[in-house]
Amino acid sequence: MSETKKRPSWDEYFISMVDEAAKRATCDRGKSGAVIVKEKRILCTGYVGSPPGFPHCDEVGHLLKKVIDEDGTVRQHCVRTIHAEQNAISQAARYGIPLDGATLYCTMEPCRVCAMLIISVGIKKVIVKRRYHAGQDTRELFKEAGIELIVMENEVQEYSNQ
Repeated sequence: MSETKKRPSWDEYFISMVDEAAKRATCDRGKSGAVIVKEKRILCTGYVGSPPGFPHCDEVGHLLKKVIDEDGTVRQHCVRTIHAEQNAISQAARYGIPLDGATLYCTMEPCRVCAMLIISVGIKKVIVKRRYHAGQDTRELFKEAGIELIVMENEVQEYSNQ
């Protein structure tokens, strides 16, 4: 008798595609991917990378900036690239794809700027693999905007030179 293989749920299916998109990332500090879906159809994808025509971290190195949190914690962010969520939203804008009512799948909770973009374009649900170390602002913004946030693994995403 053959073994029955469990079919992945739609959320499991799309979150696995986030990992595939992340493989295209050109900044090794936070290899993230994003997939935007509506009615079980992929609208667009994105990954961490430089804007078209600009050099990538993989080619010329990181462009790191220090950020000081309110509690005094100093973090480094690479500003050469745009985030996976920003990249996916930009692709939709470039090709005239409306995102109102869509679901965003991504590697970790979006940063504050990405959260504001997500709210602005009308995405209604965000499903992430892991938490983001600075995700509290995002959680508050999503709650205020009525955006459902689902975290699949309740652990904080770690990456180099954080």
